[in-house]
Amino acid sequence: MTRGRTRAAYEVIILRCLPFLIREISENKNQKIVERQTKMNYILETCADSVQSAIEAKKGGANRIELCSNLVIGGTSPGESLFRQVKEQTGLNVRVLLRPRFGDFCYDDYEFRIILDEVRMFRKLGADGIVIGILNPDGTLNMEQMKALVEEAGDMGITLHRAFDVCWDPYEAMEQCISLGIDTILTSGQKSSAWEGRDLIKDLVKKSAGRIEILAGAGINPESIAKLAPYTNAKAYHMSGKVVIDSRMEFRREGVPMGIPGFSEFEIWQTSAENIRKAVQVLQEL
Repeated sequence: MTRGRTRAAYEVIILRCLPFLIREISENKNQKIVERQTKMNYILETCADSVQSAIEAKKGGANRIELCSNLVIGGTSPGESLFRQVKEQTGLNVRVLLRPRFGDFCYDDYEFRIILDEVRMFRKLGADGIVIGILNPDGTLNMEQMKALVEEAGDMGITLHRAFDVCWDPYEAMEQCISLGIDTILTSGQKSSAWEGRDLIKDLVKKSAGRIEILAGAGINPESIAKLAPYTNAKAYHMSGKVVIDSRMEFRREGVPMGIPGFSEFEIWQTSAENIRKAVQVLQEL
């Protein structure tokens, strides 16, 4: 009988204390989130086209991945298996590049339907976002097709990729992106590297006034971030952090190219955790 009363008393105490314990845990959790956001007041997105590159990006401290295939030609849409493995191995925020082929960003109806199907597929697979871009022949943003992709994306994050860098009017395109609900523009400032395009990037950051994320890309490394950040006030950077790794092949038949002439079949591009780590360190010290 005494044991039963003791147990009942403990239960009463626990029930009375439980709300305070829950509140304490919640407050601690919120404090940790605030502290993490304070320390991570930037985005370092790593462009990766393999599981190992994504793993290296995570090791280095990247907080977002743009996943693609065929980075050597600027990137094309990745496959379902690659996406699943990257998500499983990293747990990072993954935005998927949707580009059906190498070349320009003016697509026929078949190519547009491929992109639309891929948006649907990766949304169902649990992608955090998509990276898209379609232009009209005159260099303006194809608003009809872009709107259809945005609607299909639902609540996923959306980046306008470097189709922006070859569009006719970057300021008009930025305002159109904002009107569509796109949250990020990846840009080199319409030049071959972000440093060369720094003046446009700076102006875009200023004119966007926080309405859309300006993600600086092309030629991004720790050294360029150290110069770009104070000059442009950009808070988001996109880099591959790649190194060239020698193939594991021992037997090598030279002179038989399988792809782009001038590129060795026995060199592998892969993200370096050390390169990402150095970039993170620069951003943390700003």
